[in-house]
Formats: sequence, structure tokens, C-alpha cells
Amino acid sequence: MKETVLLKTEAITICREENVILRNASFELKNGEFVYIIGKVGSGKSSLLKSFYCELPIEEGEARILDYDLRRMKRRDIPYLRRKLGIVFQDFQLLTDRPVIKNLEFVLKATGWKKNEMEERISHVLHQVGMQNKGYKMPHELSGGEQQRIVIARALLNNPAIILADEPTGNLDPETGAQIVQLLHDICREGTAVIMTTHNYTLVQNYPARVVKCENAYLTDVGE
Repeated sequence: MKETVLLKTEAITICREENVILRNASFELKNGEFVYIIGKVGSGKSSLLKSFYCELPIEEGEARILDYDLRRMKRRDIPYLRRKLGIVFQDFQLLTDRPVIKNLEFVLKATGWKKNEMEERISHVLHQVGMQNKGYKMPHELSGGEQQRIVIARALLNNPAIILADEPTGNLDPETGAQIVQLLHDICREGTAVIMTTHNYTLVQNYPARVVKCENAYLTDVGE
């Protein structure tokens, strides 16, 4: 696979209200790469991810993701960027009033898929996350780990170049959390780059990959 830089920031600053969350932060992600962003709660991990999908503005520096300049993004272009990213939230954010298949259909409809293509795509991503027999279930009928697998399936629907997983194991027991991290590594091996925030160092040790640390408003690449 030819090496391509998917995401590059140089000396960026991210603020929340008056507070500087990260300063002078430089980061690079290549295709097929898995990167953990580690750090204590409140260290800026989630804020960094939010800046990548334009939930938080970047105040200074340079930042490009895929073909987009994050410092100069027009509001109308943000939905198109987000379609190229798979976002996995800690708290699932599934629609609780409809079954799994309808949750996934909702995303495909919103992003312009044709009806005759939807069924095949949904079947493919459910199979990818080992949930091929759960499409008819309501979210409340699934365990936390199963719900997170559905969230990952949802993130995969539009064949993203990058998955941004924000504390995806935060609400799960250790064994289930480990299964979710293994799944994300498997997806990465199939070619999708993954950035995962966590403060669970055991998972990082058990499933090694490149590690970047958020600490005292700085970002440091600590290798593997």
C-alpha cells in the first residue's frame, strides 16, 4: 500500500472558551495507521478529535485532513468532511426508538445512498463487526459491547478513510473493552486508519500501536 498522509497538524492551538486545551500541537496520521491518544481525563484528547471533525475550532497553526484545510473550512463543507470520517462515541448515540437496521438506514439516507444499495451495505458492515444476526434488535435489547459494535458498524457505512474513536471502551467492562479494541485493530488491518483516545493503559499495552500523549496542554509522540 502506498503511504499517504491523511491528517497533518502543525503547531495548532485549541481553546474552549477562554481556556487553552492544547498548544503548539503537531500530529500526523498515515493511511493504515493505528494511533492511541492517551492522557488523563480532561487532558484534551476528546478536544483534539473534535477539532478534526470541526466540532471545535483550531485557533492557530496549520491543519489538513484528507483534502480539507481545517483552518479555512466553510460551514457548508463540514458535512462532506464528516462523511469521510467514521466517528465512534463513548455514549453510543444510537436512536433508541428504532431497530439497528433502521439506525443504519437513517445514516445512509442522510448521506444520499440509493435504496437498492442500502441493504447490501448494512449487511456488509454488520458482518464486519460480528453483528449480522442483530439487525432486528432494538438498542435497549443489546449489551453495551453489542451497542458499541453497532456504533462501529455505523461509522463504517460510508467507507471512511479514518475512524475517530473517542474513549470507545469507557462504558464497557474490561473483557468487552478488549474485544472492541481488537475489532478496531482488525478494521485498521483492512486499510482504515484509526485514532483512538483512551486513558486505559492496559489496553494500550495489550494491543500495541503508536502512542501520542496529551499532557499539560502539549501533545507528545511517545512511539510504540
